[in-house]
Amino acid sequence: MSLTIKPASSCRFDQISLGEVMLRLDPGETRVRTARHFTAWEGGGEYNTSRGLRKCFNLRTAVCTAFVDNEVGHLIEDFIMQGGVATDFIKWREDDGIGRTVRNGLNFTERGFGIRGAVGVPDRGNTAASQLKPGDFDWEDIFGRQGVRWFHTGGIFAALSATTAELTVEAVKAAKKHGTIVSYDLNYRPSLWKTIGGLKKAQEVNREIAKNVDVMIGNEEDFTASLGFEVKGADENISHIETDAFKAMIRTAVAEFPNFKVAATTLRKVITATKNDWGAICYHDGKFYDSRAYPGLEILDRVGGGDSFASGLSFGFLSKNDPQLAVDYGAAHGAFASTTPGDTSMATQKEVEKLMKGGGARVVR
Repeated sequence: MSLTIKPASSCRFDQISLGEVMLRLDPGETRVRTARHFTAWEGGGEYNTSRGLRKCFNLRTAVCTAFVDNEVGHLIEDFIMQGGVATDFIKWREDDGIGRTVRNGLNFTERGFGIRGAVGVPDRGNTAASQLKPGDFDWEDIFGRQGVRWFHTGGIFAALSATTAELTVEAVKAAKKHGTIVSYDLNYRPSLWKTIGGLKKAQEVNREIAKNVDVMIGNEEDFTASLGFEVKGADENISHIETDAFKAMIRTAVAEFPNFKVAATTLRKVITATKNDWGAICYHDGKFYDSRAYPGLEILDRVGGGDSFASGLSFGFLSKNDPQLAVDYGAAHGAFASTTPGDTSMATQKEVEKLMKGGGARVVR
């Protein structure tokens, strides 16, 4: 049974995401603590999916977020515009001069190399996006009058504050009301929940959101920490695993949340920061679908690989409504995105489809 997806002709947007977009400062091959130069990118777990769907797969996307109306906010906006993602739903907050009451988020991110793992140092307290609350967006207009085929958000945004959690619940309910497919990336981050109720609060919020999710994305830690399900026999060296125990956990989750039409995860065995075994798995309508495996994938920048998987998975359903193609698009897009710097994808659809078919890395002339 395929997903019931609105036809493109009836909607202004193929996909919209709700989340925070930060300015990523990348020290390249050096460390944050010793850097003298940074490359600037934009990035955000939810937004990255919209950019991937627009730039790689040429779908119509937009982002719901907020910035301070200053030079940094407009720099991030400019990155979003370069990515082709519509900025219609960005909320602008007045600059107080020094960021005392509201500010834009920064994310210092090391890529890692070999035995040195990637490191993220977010500086996102009191940001404009974290202050978003119910009522800030006209969901009746967005989902009802303008029309959206697919809505994506995630556990990072929901964890930013009590009001972003409430806004996420409001948004997924509105999307479901208007027949929009809802995908959610659990993306459990202990540091984000630490001071706002910890694991108990994470489960309370995510289980409420889960009631309105069609496509649930997350690894075994996400499902256990965010939703309270157990997986036994996990290897701590495999951050995303395919095991009978993990599949059993997914079946348990689907039994409790029958609204989950799809559950999906990447499969990553971390050999070093720059070499992973990579693949993905997707559950749909009682069956599991495995992607092509990418053993020994050489990685330039792993940040955003999971988001590119999510956007490729979405594209597979939006364009073909086929779970096997969806997980194959997701795995290939995520793998390719890991070979370029920055949070977002630099792949083309032709490159992704070549990789799906087993194409190699011979020079293209």
